[in-house]
Amino acid sequence: MQRLILLLCLYAGTALASDSERLQQAGFAPTLESSGSRLHLKNQAVLEYLWLDVYAAAFYSEARLTPRQALQAQASQRLELYYFQSIRRDDVLEAAWTTLQRQHSPATLDALRPELERLHESFRDIAPGDRYALIYSKPHGLQLERNGQVVFSSPDSRLAQAYFGIWLAPQGLSDELREALLAQR
Repeated sequence: MQRLILLLCLYAGTALASDSERLQQAGFAPTLESSGSRLHLKNQAVLEYLWLDVYAAAFYSEARLTPRQALQAQASQRLELYYFQSIRRDDVLEAAWTTLQRQHSPATLDALRPELERLHESFRDIAPGDRYALIYSKPHGLQLERNGQVVFSSPDSRLAQAYFGIWLAPQGLSDELREALLAQR
């Protein structure tokens, strides 16, 4: 038993990095150009699950808007995730559907289902170092980037609102992450 505790302590000491180290590793840019708008890094945070850092998340919007204002107005915005762990595609989809079902009525999900399924077809297994980004702008609608390449796009603003909501709406994946990303600083 003492040996197990010692091994766990050694693992924890080498496997866990501080949030600031993880955010530095993610290397989120302070500003980005997106659909003709300059987006500014508003907030960033690390999602932890069972003592493991899963990913770092960053929220970008226009300089004049707070994160909550950008979300409510469906202004140009970007949610970027930098992964520290491998995650199977099926696990990502299960978490997405579970969250969407918790947040939305069956009628809403039925209306969004064709576009949700098309979006989900673009997902792949995630490896450490992968970077996914959800981007919304009125001219281009919702886009999903995987490692800098657009792999999905849809003009449906309702889809954008629902999918950003997985991270940024109440009853999402993590209240703590949502509050950190939407905090006014």
